[in-house]
Amino acid sequence: MTGPAEGDDLDREIERAAAVLEAGGLVAFPTETVYGLGADAANPEAVARVFAVKGRPTDHPLIVHIGDANELDQWARTVPTSARLLADAFWPGPLTLLLERADGVPDRVTGGRPTVGLRVPDHPSARLRRPPPGPPGRHRRPVGQPVRPGEPDHGCTRAGRPG
Repeated sequence: MTGPAEGDDLDREIERAAAVLEAGGLVAFPTETVYGLGADAANPEAVARVFAVKGRPTDHPLIVHIGDANELDQWARTVPTSARLLADAFWPGPLTLLLERADGVPDRVTGGRPTVGLRVPDHPSARLRRPPPGPPGRHRRPVGQPVRPGEPDHGCTRAGRPG
């Protein structure tokens, strides 16, 4: 058994995972706190597969992983100053901001709720480098849920923007 990918190997694995996500597939990846099952958060069909594979209730929202705080406005209708200050202080890292979702954020991601959970993970494999194509003027991110038993019921993604 080999250890985790590093350097060029990690870059190749991240590129391969990005291609799977762009094609509507699912990928498993680590963050600094849990392992996640990821899908393109802007692709409702891919997000539905996360729920199906995990047997997760569809009204349980998922967390969208974004690349950095500059992407908050793509996913949130409004971003209070306090949220920006928290993001600046704690991202990348295990902080999830719960904000009013922007138009275009799929109901499947939020469980039909008016808010969306946003996070910038501090693990290189969770922050995929290649921005995938997305709806006009936006690019997409993956979403999923933790797979480690006993962890809080939340999800994981890579950076992107809703449709």
